[in-house]
Amino acid sequence: MPAQIIDGHSISSAVVEETKKELTKVQQLGIKPALAVVLVGKNPASELYVKKKKKLCEQLGIGFELHRCKESTKEEELKAVINELNFKHTVHGILVQLPLPKHLNRESILNSISPLKDVDGFTAVNLGMLLYGKEGFAACTAKGVINLIESTGKEIESSNVCIVNHSIVVGRPLAMMLLNRNATVAICHEFTRKLPEHTKKADILVTAVGKPGLIKAQMVKKGAVVIDAGIAKVKGKLVGDVDFEKVKEVASFISPVPGGVGPMTVACLMANTVKAAALQKSQQPDQKSSAAL
Repeated sequence: MPAQIIDGHSISSAVVEETKKELTKVQQLGIKPALAVVLVGKNPASELYVKKKKKLCEQLGIGFELHRCKESTKEEELKAVINELNFKHTVHGILVQLPLPKHLNRESILNSISPLKDVDGFTAVNLGMLLYGKEGFAACTAKGVINLIESTGKEIESSNVCIVNHSIVVGRPLAMMLLNRNATVAICHEFTRKLPEHTKKADILVTAVGKPGLIKAQMVKKGAVVIDAGIAKVKGKLVGDVDFEKVKEVASFISPVPGGVGPMTVACLMANTVKAAALQKSQQPDQKSSAAL
């Protein structure tokens, strides 16, 4: 029996609906959550991703700011833009669109974002909190993958999970989140030897490499849940890492590309932005109390 398709659009819609409820609560406190996106250069894929984020912000009533920087922008100049946003009270979430030009230090740039406004979950503070089981601002794609897995009803606890990716965007935060749920996790990457030996053992297989056809049917355990977060273009068509048509005959659940992880990433970003606004409000000193002092 072919695998059931995991519909990222419908599952992301549920996340958006929950975010709307939280948004209403925040708005009742007199706050309009706002997201600022910093875009360096003119990468076509990045332009598309930013457009999707702006569209969902507008649909929800979340403020949106786009700060464009030239491809040649120096690190100090970019950090100055971010620092200004760190202190801007009307901005609650800051996202630096990746990838950055090669002359910029990604780690240094991302860590210049205030952890309270790090809605992408990439600062050392928020990544480090995952080690303590705290998922305040978890990386959006990783959180989206967790939601997709949970939607299948598959028990994460005690499951063998194989992640084919070890980046801070997907693999590393996802591994911590799965460990927090008591899964047994194997993290693979381009230097992993005999990759099929690892993927074949997985009850849950997640891949995010961007290499079409990487995961073949013979590499997948019968009845496994397969989440494809890879993305590439073949003859103008978006595809994932998984040989979809053949793997779906082996797996029990499988996410498509497009329409799987992608919508979840943007939905989780909106949820993090609203959460950030609420958290920043809770940490502001009470004006009446301050006046009395």
